Amino acid sequence: IFTGALTTLSRPKASDLVRQKGGIVSGSISKDIDFVVVGEKPGSKYEKAKKLGLNIIDEEEFKKIVSK
Repeated sequence: IFTGALTTLSRPKASDLVRQKGGIVSGSISKDIDFVVVGEKPGSKYEKAKKLGLNIIDEEEFKKIVSK
Protein backbone atom coordinates (compact mmCIF):
# COMPACT_ATOMS: atom_id res chain seq x y z
CA ILE A 1 0.00 0.00 0.00
CA PHE A 2 1.16 3.52 -0.75
CA THR A 3 -0.39 6.49 1.02
CA GLY A 4 0.58 10.12 0.80
CA ALA A 5 2.78 11.77 -1.82
CA LEU A 6 6.06 10.11 -2.67
CA THR A 7 8.83 12.62 -3.31
CA THR A 8 11.43 10.71 -5.33
CA LEU A 9 9.33 8.09 -7.13
CA SER A 10 6.04 8.18 -8.99
CA ARG A 11 3.38 5.76 -7.79
CA PRO A 12 3.53 3.76 -11.05
CA LYS A 13 7.34 3.45 -10.77
CA ALA A 14 7.11 2.42 -7.11
CA SER A 15 4.43 -0.14 -7.97
CA ASP A 16 6.60 -1.51 -10.78
CA LEU A 17 9.50 -1.95 -8.33
CA VAL A 18 7.25 -3.98 -6.02
CA ARG A 19 6.05 -6.19 -8.87
CA GLN A 20 9.62 -6.73 -10.13
CA LYS A 21 10.44 -8.18 -6.71
CA GLY A 22 7.43 -10.50 -6.86
CA GLY A 23 5.21 -8.40 -4.63
CA ILE A 24 1.62 -7.31 -5.03
CA VAL A 25 0.44 -3.72 -4.71
CA SER A 26 -2.92 -3.32 -3.03
CA GLY A 27 -5.20 -0.31 -2.93
CA SER A 28 -6.93 -1.10 0.34
CA ILE A 29 -5.78 -1.70 3.90
CA SER A 30 -6.23 -5.12 5.47
CA LYS A 31 -4.46 -7.21 8.08
CA ASP A 32 -2.76 -9.14 5.25
CA ILE A 33 -0.67 -6.15 4.08
CA ASP A 34 3.09 -6.57 4.64
CA PHE A 35 4.15 -2.91 4.26
CA VAL A 36 2.49 0.48 4.21
CA VAL A 37 4.71 3.05 2.50
CA VAL A 38 3.90 6.50 3.84
CA GLY A 39 4.74 9.68 1.95
CA GLU A 40 3.92 13.31 2.62
CA LYS A 41 0.41 14.12 3.87
CA PRO A 42 -0.84 10.53 4.23
CA GLY A 43 -4.56 9.94 4.30
CA SER A 44 -6.96 7.64 6.06
CA LYS A 45 -5.04 4.52 4.99
CA TYR A 46 -2.24 5.60 7.33
CA GLU A 47 -4.59 5.91 10.30
CA LYS A 48 -6.17 2.54 9.58
CA ALA A 49 -2.73 0.94 9.20
CA LYS A 50 -1.70 2.26 12.62
CA LYS A 51 -4.87 0.86 14.20
CA LEU A 52 -4.18 -2.55 12.64
CA GLY A 53 -0.52 -2.48 13.77
CA LEU A 54 0.84 -2.88 10.25
CA ASN A 55 4.48 -2.40 9.31
CA ILE A 56 4.66 1.29 8.33
CA ILE A 57 7.75 2.49 6.49
CA ASP A 58 8.82 5.69 4.76
CA GLU A 59 9.93 6.13 1.16
CA GLU A 60 13.64 5.80 1.97
CA GLU A 61 13.11 2.47 3.76
CA PHE A 62 11.00 1.29 0.83
CA LYS A 63 13.82 2.10 -1.60
CA LYS A 64 16.30 0.16 0.56
CA ILE A 65 14.03 -2.89 0.59
CA VAL A 66 13.40 -2.95 -3.16
CA SER A 67 17.07 -2.37 -3.99
CA LYS A 68 18.11 -5.62 -2.27
